[in-house]
Amino acid sequence: MDTANLTRDETAARSAAITARSIRVELDLTGAPERARTGFPTVTTLEFDATTTTTWVDFIGESVQRVVLNGEEQEVVYDGARIALTGLAASNVAVVHAVGTYSRSGEGLHRFHDPADDETYLYTQYEPADSRRVMACFEQPDMKSPFTFVIDAPAGWEVLSNQVQTRVVPGVGVQHVEFAPTLPISSYITAVAAGPYTRVDGEWERGDKKIALGVLARRSLAPYLEAGEILEVTRQGLDFFSDAFAYPYPWGKYDQIFVPEYNLGAMENPGLVTFTEAYLARGAATDSQRAARANTILHEMAHMWFGDLVTMRWWDDLWLKESFADYMGAHASAAATRFTDAWVKFAASRKAWAYQQDQLPTTHPIVADIADLEAAKLNFDGITYAKGAAVLKQLVAFVGEDAFFEGARRYFAAHAFGNTTLDDLLSQLNAVSGRDMDEWSRAWLQTTGMSTLWLEAEPDGAQVLVQSDPRPHRLRIGTYGFDGDRIVRREQVALDIADERTGVDLPEAELILLNDDDLTYAKARLDARSLETVEESLSLIDDSLARAQVWASLWNATRDGELDPSRYLAIVRRHAPDEPNSGLLVGVVANAAFAVRHFVTERLRETEQRAWVETAFESLLRADAGSDAQLTWARAFAAASAYDDVHAVELTAMLEGQVPEGLPVDPDLRWQLLTALATTGHASASDIAAELERDDTGDGRTAARRALASRPDAAIRAAAWEAAWNDTSLSNDHLDAEIAGFRAGGRRDLVERYDGEYFRRIAEVWRTRSIELARRLVIGLFPASPTVDAVDAWLAQNESAPAALRRLVIEQRDHLAREIRVRALRR
Repeated sequence: MDTANLTRDETAARSAAITARSIRVELDLTGAPERARTGFPTVTTLEFDATTTTTWVDFIGESVQRVVLNGEEQEVVYDGARIALTGLAASNVAVVHAVGTYSRSGEGLHRFHDPADDETYLYTQYEPADSRRVMACFEQPDMKSPFTFVIDAPAGWEVLSNQVQTRVVPGVGVQHVEFAPTLPISSYITAVAAGPYTRVDGEWERGDKKIALGVLARRSLAPYLEAGEILEVTRQGLDFFSDAFAYPYPWGKYDQIFVPEYNLGAMENPGLVTFTEAYLARGAATDSQRAARANTILHEMAHMWFGDLVTMRWWDDLWLKESFADYMGAHASAAATRFTDAWVKFAASRKAWAYQQDQLPTTHPIVADIADLEAAKLNFDGITYAKGAAVLKQLVAFVGEDAFFEGARRYFAAHAFGNTTLDDLLSQLNAVSGRDMDEWSRAWLQTTGMSTLWLEAEPDGAQVLVQSDPRPHRLRIGTYGFDGDRIVRREQVALDIADERTGVDLPEAELILLNDDDLTYAKARLDARSLETVEESLSLIDDSLARAQVWASLWNATRDGELDPSRYLAIVRRHAPDEPNSGLLVGVVANAAFAVRHFVTERLRETEQRAWVETAFESLLRADAGSDAQLTWARAFAAASAYDDVHAVELTAMLEGQVPEGLPVDPDLRWQLLTALATTGHASASDIAAELERDDTGDGRTAARRALASRPDAAIRAAAWEAAWNDTSLSNDHLDAEIAGFRAGGRRDLVERYDGEYFRRIAEVWRTRSIELARRLVIGLFPASPTVDAVDAWLAQNESAPAALRRLVIEQRDHLAREIRVRALRR
């Protein structure tokens, strides 16, 4: 048995018998700058009550040195994941002395040495179950307690945790920092960060309540921090949520720190929210990028209530925090910040993630059956986040915004600092809405899949709205027509549907949108006349949310094999250059590039690839100087040029400074351009070394590794393959770089010989590597074979493989099968 993979049943039994009272964690991080030092001393004191004589605490690290229970030394019984405790009394104090491991995978206490200034930075990331890599604990969300952190660290470092510092004792080259106890929280949202971070302070104030704000990043990224805008969005969010939830922010301070080599977008640790450094552009950034950062800031802030204040009992109800936070990120962005078009991006891109996930054979209800931690890790997906948020948007349309927020207020008041399940929320919504939330829950939260909507004409000419997989929807149908040189909405019909076929009476229209305003979660098809209209005039549609609906409909039809990929790409080439919404443009460009590589038949791929490179290049040249569109098309041009070297001369010229007027060529764009050249054989190792000398930073070293691995040489791809599987010193980001290099340019001729070896390796890597790194290898190196025969053989021969590993392989098989199926329809 893998004792690290905690199960729902055994953790439920533990929380029934054990009540945590307080946990004190002492960490010695003074040796962190020493690269040869792999571990750090950690001492955890757990105070708890028990109605059993035996239990265990969770810890994964280098060693457990001592266990003291109620003042008595205990034999250390440790299997690498669990420390046994026997002879428990009614009230207990356990002290565990251990050595944790500095992480390179982004799990636990991650250590990063910054090549830009040779400084060392630490931060923690735990969800769902990696706090046990730093401290001995009860690693499950329903065992809340106050946590007190005490940290020894080098002098001059910022040392942070969830609460404020209460005592700092300076020493010779070191400092001893004690923090105030937290309010009761789960172990997975405790946090520590330490290093010579740059800090910008602020404050939020309303009446007599004040909250200290902090924004932090590595010193070498200080010029790119944009702390003013980050603090502004933070204040706007605190204003909004304080009013919306009628429950004061309970966690004291509000620090936000941007950290390197981060596996997620962000994490909602109360009082110390962590973010990926990808949200800090090293130069140019589009408004869409800033909108995404604002959305994430507000998503994490919503978690201070949904997830931190009230926490799901077990990971089955992960949606109780993630779906709500995803919804609130968009809602608060639109309602409280300058990014008022947040629902536009949500409709076009976020829901696309949900639709894709929901069509996989491994899809699951929003309220999922999560038997263990490995399953929990994989359920941070498009269902839990994006589908859940889309369904909540439907719920708000169903019960009304006032009732929705009143239900949330009552939920927080009833369960503050506690743990809940689905029924706890539904009971509050039932009470305030007067509607049967149980029926709604069965239709939306406890089922899988989605409806597809389309119009049909009866023999007598009557119009019928048809839905596959029928379920209740509240939606609006919009009819659009020309007004001069624009397409505008003329009428809108609101209706509730539940049956497979519903009669509708719609006027003649050039364009009909079946999910106008994007209220429900369903794929909406365009009728023949509407498709002809958007084919000719998509860019003339006046409303950005309506255009988002059209772009989404076109993409879904292409993925489903109903729209010829070449016809889709022709529409993109014609209308994307005139798309004014930068968020929509980024998504459309990404989808078009994917369609070229995955959905176009081999016979047409070279032609379509050339057309796409030319579209990106021409759009770059015609875009307004300094515009978001110009930067977006420059990035698209670089990405496309990794597959077609027709503009290698122009790429080289751009690196030499010959760029369109107004285009900011920052370090990240330079690496994109150079990597495209390297992938097609137009840049050498010496060119890459010269660029690295120019940008010898953490990001620069990762980009250089990727560029070197991308060169079109069989021996180089072989080295990348071996490094990915065998070099356990690689950080998470460096592993990604080797994988990306191995697959660069779609060169199957260089990598197809590894298809069989992939299937021989994956079981072992799942057993020996952390789930985060193993997942990257299983997904990133999955072979793009012309058939599914090899993967089917592996699945048949490995029915007893871990369920989480089989899930990943099944999902990759389904993606491959879809691509093969779509291409086969166009031969």
